[in-house]
Amino acid sequence: MQGRIVSNISNTYWIEDKKVLYEAVARGKFKIEDIVPVVGDMVEFEEIRKEEREAVITKILPRQNYMKRPKIANVTRLIFVVSMKMPKPDLLLLDKQLAFAEFMGINSVIILNKQDLGKEEEIQEIREIYNNLGYPVMVISASENKGIEQVREAIEGEVSAFSGNSGVGKSTLLNAIFQENITKEGLISKKNKKGKNTTTTVQLYRLNENTYIADTPGFSTFDIYELQSKDLYQYFKEFKTAEKNCKYVGCTHIKEKECGIREALEEGKITKQRYENYVKIYEDLKDKEEHKW
Repeated sequence: MQGRIVSNISNTYWIEDKKVLYEAVARGKFKIEDIVPVVGDMVEFEEIRKEEREAVITKILPRQNYMKRPKIANVTRLIFVVSMKMPKPDLLLLDKQLAFAEFMGINSVIILNKQDLGKEEEIQEIREIYNNLGYPVMVISASENKGIEQVREAIEGEVSAFSGNSGVGKSTLLNAIFQENITKEGLISKKNKKGKNTTTTVQLYRLNENTYIADTPGFSTFDIYELQSKDLYQYFKEFKTAEKNCKYVGCTHIKEKECGIREALEEGKITKQRYENYVKIYEDLKDKEEHKW
């Protein structure tokens, strides 16, 4: 039998197969092989008690991708939610997340929420910056149920993880997508009372047959220290072409003269906001690299 892990509670895994949930444990061989099943994994499993729907995981199928923090596999879309007010837009966090998505090779969607509270000029400015880079940008108001159908279309057939600062409206948005108060009581506690009142790290909500949404507590504060500072420019889309014009090998694109990226900045091909965020992220990565011991 094959299915997808949708939740992990204290080394007990919940596997969904054709709308049926199985409670499973992992075989001891996984510890020996130093690999552990995580939410999002496609696995092979065997039933051990059919009536109780209890099973044992026998094999983890090849992963499309794997994120260490939070631990989740096979995400196909990252949805970054930005609030236009209360809290104000955090574009440094957004650029950090977009760089991470580029590093992971996962498609991104940007959602500008609380349209009703934001200034139209600021909304259009942010939208234009990221649209010009090729990122889909959706302007919505989750509390007013505006733009929700557009979001549903963007995540159709995907395994999506939503991320954003506290207060940006992720819970309101998820409830609007599912048309129920799903974020207060998770999928496991709805289907089986054993999961009630248990804190989980990551959980997948099933929207339809091929569409899942990951609830990833703490994802907003994830670090990107798997990236090396010297490679960061590769994950800013607009920097790649300009970098070829750098005169010196190993250019950091910060203080050097005859730097292609700095020249592109002066020519208006790279926005000041994106470049300044690149510098902040670069310096943070560099500092961690120098003080990791």
